[in-house]
Amino acid sequence: MYRTHNCGALRIENVGEEVTLSGWLQTSRDFGGMTFIDLRDRYGITQLVFNMDDDADLCQKARKLGREFVLKATGKVRERSNKNPNRNTGDIEIEVTALDVLNASKVPPFTIENDTDGGDDLRMKYRYLDLRREQVQNNIIFRSQLALETRKHLSGEGFIEVETPNLIKSTPEGARDFVVPSRMNPGQFYALPQSPQTFKQILMVAGLDKYFQIVKCFRDEDLRADRQPEFTQIDCEMSFVTQDEILATFERLTKHLFKSTIGVKLGDFPRMEYDEAMKLYGSDKPDIRFGMQFVEFNDVAKGHGFAVFDNAEMVVGICAEGQAESYSNKHIKELTAWMQRPQIGAKGLVYVKWNNDGSVKSSVGKFYSDEQLMTWLEKAGAKKGDMLLILSGEDEKTRKRLNELRLEMGRRMGLMKEGDFKPLWVVDFPLLEWDEESGRFHAMHHPFTSPKKEEVDRMLNGDHETMKSLKADAYDLVINGVEIGGGSIRIHDRALQSRNFDLLGFSKEEAEAQFGFLLGAFEYGAPPHGGIAFGFDRLCAVLNGQNSIRDFIAFPKNNQGRDMMIDAPSPIHDEQLEELSIDLRKQEAH
Repeated sequence: MYRTHNCGALRIENVGEEVTLSGWLQTSRDFGGMTFIDLRDRYGITQLVFNMDDDADLCQKARKLGREFVLKATGKVRERSNKNPNRNTGDIEIEVTALDVLNASKVPPFTIENDTDGGDDLRMKYRYLDLRREQVQNNIIFRSQLALETRKHLSGEGFIEVETPNLIKSTPEGARDFVVPSRMNPGQFYALPQSPQTFKQILMVAGLDKYFQIVKCFRDEDLRADRQPEFTQIDCEMSFVTQDEILATFERLTKHLFKSTIGVKLGDFPRMEYDEAMKLYGSDKPDIRFGMQFVEFNDVAKGHGFAVFDNAEMVVGICAEGQAESYSNKHIKELTAWMQRPQIGAKGLVYVKWNNDGSVKSSVGKFYSDEQLMTWLEKAGAKKGDMLLILSGEDEKTRKRLNELRLEMGRRMGLMKEGDFKPLWVVDFPLLEWDEESGRFHAMHHPFTSPKKEEVDRMLNGDHETMKSLKADAYDLVINGVEIGGGSIRIHDRALQSRNFDLLGFSKEEAEAQFGFLLGAFEYGAPPHGGIAFGFDRLCAVLNGQNSIRDFIAFPKNNQGRDMMIDAPSPIHDEQLEELSIDLRKQEAH
């Protein structure tokens, strides 16, 4: 056999046993008459010992081995004289009596260590080597545990796992689709699903009542650290439920996942309306691990001859507690430059400091008296030692910029503590968003989201301005400023769904061509239903306190959407193109 134990199994009680281990050579060390090898598999590392006095040939053989050689070693377990308390097998070592090289290895292009010397693209090209690193393996193992716990909990709640198709119809809403040409239907295309939305609604019409799926989804969009062209969702739908019942169900799921995977017990989840979140935090996914809520200064800052404020739609700021004397002019300039970067686009930053000696200092002190500035400090609930940071401009843009400043100050002040998790339901989103550029409404969530019950008549009969203020039974779960999932109560009535398509700019013919199957299903007794989808990769990252989802995906794409290991996407043969009725020459000429 290749092994009697894995490389993480042996302990002091195994001393004296004859064992066989197999794995990869992590490191080797020569000390005169002794050679030591660390043998690694996914379970751990065990030290092997070769003694020149006992078997010179075997010791010489061990010295010729390189990193990542695949070895089989047989020997006797003995107690180590210099124990390693940082390793589970650190009390023992194997005195090797037989060694087989199962496979040699080229020198790896980077070190297979947690603190590796490989860059992102290099590690992705050799992903099979990167996956040998303990840290990355632990991420993949964690992902597996999270999936198992999800299935276990939802099954216990009466959910049925149903697989939905991966080859579907392209739709114009949302992000760009990945499309797949059909050989048997020349000139026609499938799309890969951005979500199983319409199928899970059809399952509710079919009477399955509680559906879930851990499902692959695909979006052809620009990538960031928390986005990939293919990603995974915990996708769920329920019939005969209210919004409150859905939130309670998935609050239970979230609590279970945190407790069972990382041992964290979450309390009840507070709720905040979308409008309040935007007003107090400038974001629909606020990080509530710390306060620093927005304070509006229009009534006290305007009308005093400072044109930047007088001409602004909104003057709004935050109070950074205890920072008045920590921030020198140099620090303020550096923070201002950070805000003026193109990614944020602020034109400037105003500060007001209330020093510990009671004095007040401000970058706009020549426009306002100390008494006037004190009214600002009082309005913000400041105390001695605090500092106000203020922005002005168009309301929406200014709040978004202040959100970035708030988060940056939270980081600099150490307010985002590791292991501190603060969940929040954001509810009552707008149903529709008006886009000036395209001159039409877009769905804030998706076209199947229901307005709140009290809004239905206004939606069916209201005018253009009425539509802008419609509220939806839509909700997002946010943890530490990261959107974990989102969902809504769905429209289950054909007339209301058709009205929503009208508002979104679909003609009757377009709506029928794209979604006729769903509209038709609504005519056969569709129950009230709603659901939610969690970003599974993102949930993995948040549970582990990480920003990037990439290391929780076995074979991720890079920032250009490429798989560096298999070099995809790639051209295909002319014969394949011909079979698919695709002529690239015509497209290039066009």
